[in-house]
Amino acid sequence: MTSVGKSVSRKDGIGNDTGRTRYADDIVLPGMLYGRTVRSTIPHGTVRGIRFGFDTAGFTIVDHRDIPGRNIVALIDDDQPFLVERAVNHVAEPILLLAHEDREKLLAAKVEIDYDVAEPLYDPERSTQSFKHITILKGDVDDALARADVIVEGTYRTGHQEHVYIETNGVIAVPEDGGVTVYGSLQCPFYAYKALKSLFGPDAKVRVVQTETGGGFGGKEEYPSMIAGHAALLALKSGRPVKVVYDRVEDMVATTKRHPSIVTHRTGLTRDGRLVAMDVDVILDGGAYSTLSAVVLSRGCIHAAGPYRCDHIRINGQAMMTNTPPNGAFRGFGAPQTEFAVEVHMERIAEALGMDSVTLREINALEPGDRTATGQLLRDDASARQVLDEAVHRSDFRRKRDAYRGTNKGIGLALFYHGAGFTGAGEERLKSKARLDLTDSGVRILVASTEIGQGTRTMHAQIVADALGIPYESVDVAPPDTALVADSGPTVASRTCMVVGKILERCAMEMKQTLDGMSPAEYFRTKGPLSVVMEHVPPDWIRWNDDTYQGDAYPTYSWGCDVVEVEMDLDTYEVRPSHVTVVQEFGRPIHPALARGQIEGGTVQGLGYALLERVVMKDGAMANATLTNYTIPTTLDTPELDIVMLENHYDGGPFGAKGLGELPMDGPAPAVVNAIRHLGLDLRELPAIPETLLACNSL
Repeated sequence: MTSVGKSVSRKDGIGNDTGRTRYADDIVLPGMLYGRTVRSTIPHGTVRGIRFGFDTAGFTIVDHRDIPGRNIVALIDDDQPFLVERAVNHVAEPILLLAHEDREKLLAAKVEIDYDVAEPLYDPERSTQSFKHITILKGDVDDALARADVIVEGTYRTGHQEHVYIETNGVIAVPEDGGVTVYGSLQCPFYAYKALKSLFGPDAKVRVVQTETGGGFGGKEEYPSMIAGHAALLALKSGRPVKVVYDRVEDMVATTKRHPSIVTHRTGLTRDGRLVAMDVDVILDGGAYSTLSAVVLSRGCIHAAGPYRCDHIRINGQAMMTNTPPNGAFRGFGAPQTEFAVEVHMERIAEALGMDSVTLREINALEPGDRTATGQLLRDDASARQVLDEAVHRSDFRRKRDAYRGTNKGIGLALFYHGAGFTGAGEERLKSKARLDLTDSGVRILVASTEIGQGTRTMHAQIVADALGIPYESVDVAPPDTALVADSGPTVASRTCMVVGKILERCAMEMKQTLDGMSPAEYFRTKGPLSVVMEHVPPDWIRWNDDTYQGDAYPTYSWGCDVVEVEMDLDTYEVRPSHVTVVQEFGRPIHPALARGQIEGGTVQGLGYALLERVVMKDGAMANATLTNYTIPTTLDTPELDIVMLENHYDGGPFGAKGLGELPMDGPAPAVVNAIRHLGLDLRELPAIPETLLACNSL
């Protein structure tokens, strides 16, 4: 192999470095209008009337009556409107759309909305409306708890987290060819395509093209369907291109965030530390509409027992409605919340037993041949013990644990795993496809997988180059355009390399057979064009029951162990991480530098989740929606990272690769809180800001 396993030059490197790359807000079209969303200012109630405090001449105005199809953002459940008809269910819900050629006049236009205000509900524990309920059962939990030597209970809480992608949400809608084309910053072109077809009717001509996208982290998975619909409505009514780009405040106030969680554990053990029963309750705050809450809850519940062996498990999960802006996809997709809870709980179990926390994890860590909470039999690429042993050894964990006692330094660890690909039968239902075309100079990849900074173009080109036996430079990657590319599924769920990359590997191998020793250029010159389209084939051993949540939840898992060292200012209670040891196993790294970048970025994002990032909600809205008072880590906040990438190949991935993108998010937060526990504070919630630590009980 000449490309896979090497840190080759990025396909998009020159454009990014020279500034030639054009993002959504860089695009200006003749006759273009600017669009704006008029939003609700109350969390719950009904619209009584609307008054315009400006001269409407020259403005395009759209409300729900202008929608030709369904006033529903088509996703999973049909509950969220593109535009309010009467009922308002959260602050910043879209009511009206305005467009004008002068951006300053557009922003100055005053719209007054009268409401009948209703009582809002903010507490998911008091909510009576559930978007999704999941129960996972294994064994007889009640009987096992009754026989347990020791029972440890605890409740753990996490708050919202804002994505803070560099580029805010933005799209341009262009009326053309009797329909509409939307160019936008997004992760999932076919999600937006589906939503637009529902909005305008099944016979509508719709095309979606991803522009260069400055980060996503899940925040541009489902939400761009909303802004795409708004821009398209304005464009079709005005007959002109319309650009809608959110500023940072609007993006933070109006778009989705990580689901807050409340997770309660009741765990039975033997006196020597063996887990015998795990009873877990998971509550997620879904916000006002369901969006992706059902599948976020699904992944969260499947990971709620952690990477541990236990014969008797009961996990109950609910995603509840509240009158706050809807929550949605965020890197990790429910697993960071539930793995935070189980890892802090494991630390408390070790304390209750008077046992070293590493030993407790060594006793119970999943190994090949064990079965997970859903009854899935783990195969040879299960690596919990390998990552744990390496992290403990490399960080000198046990010595430092003793040396730091009684000082302002603490050290903690977290063991975690992450299922790669869609849950259960999701990949089979999706039927993802990839297409590979021969060109006069090489080959071209045509898939819907998007580049959002993580290196999709580069990694896919490496896989194709080596599978086909041609230079990396001879592989071109088409822009994701629903009129052109195969629907390879959304760029989510740690599936872009493992699932889509594997389809492309198969396409390349099929093409290589057809070429029969000829170079692509020679074949093209003598025999003409050649196109290979293939569909994802799940492993034949996958068995999953959506009703019982039993079976093979994922084809494979990636594994990690983080050790975080912290220092606390004993006067201000400010905690700063000083060193992080990160050990991750995700099969074969296709591009080591990009993989390392994913681990670095995810780890620092996880440290921000743990220590800094607090969304302040007031009257149902984010009250600190600026980057001056919603704090994310900078390079000055980033500690030394010691990163180790272990390999345990998965045959179902290209060249043995698994998924990586979400795994690094799962471990930092519990490792930080366990380090703070080592300092003597009984912390069970995130973020660990000084005000929270001051209120903590001492151990």
